[in-house]
Amino acid sequence: MKLHGYWRSSATWRVRIALAYKGIEHEYIPVNIIRDGGEQHLDTYGAVNPMRQVPVLEIEVGGAPLRLAQSLAIIEFLDERFPTPRLLPEDRYLRARTRQLAEIINAGIQPFQNLGTSLHLREAFGVDDKTFSHRYIERGLAAFQAVAEETAGRYCVGDEVSMADACLVPQLYASRRFGVDVSPYPTLLRIEEACMLLPAFQAAHPDRQPDAPKQ
Repeated sequence: MKLHGYWRSSATWRVRIALAYKGIEHEYIPVNIIRDGGEQHLDTYGAVNPMRQVPVLEIEVGGAPLRLAQSLAIIEFLDERFPTPRLLPEDRYLRARTRQLAEIINAGIQPFQNLGTSLHLREAFGVDDKTFSHRYIERGLAAFQAVAEETAGRYCVGDEVSMADACLVPQLYASRRFGVDVSPYPTLLRIEEACMLLPAFQAAHPDRQPDAPKQ
């Protein structure tokens, strides 16, 4: 199993959490999305993922590579193939709420803060991409907290780690990096603190990745 990713990519980080939490051995293949305009735009990587994004999970079956992109699809695949420990609750309603929370970040925040969107807004339209991103990050975090407060225990959905936690921790990191004040979201900060006590979340942190800058 191989994971193509970038050390500071939130989407890659989600999958790293899932792999570490389940104890799945894999090879990590760095894709530098910054250097020389981004290695994801090379034709060689386009053959791996036509969307030219990270992450991509590659599995060899019968000598042929099978590839999956999009972090939530990858996590759900891993949860079905390696069901213990679970990242999606058995209860149907709680499983749907987990997906809802994950999508608030994946669909409601991530597209408005990612590198490609920011560069295009800045270079093509002269838009203040930081102000643009802040609007969607703050709105999304407020919504996430409101929804999570209905299901939260120690983590986002009860007292077991879920896919929602794997999305929340990288998003809070990104929010701080973009200069967003996260203090209005105490429930999320409490959950983040609980997650970061777990070895899997610690191992998945960007600073611990082989392609992270040395300084």
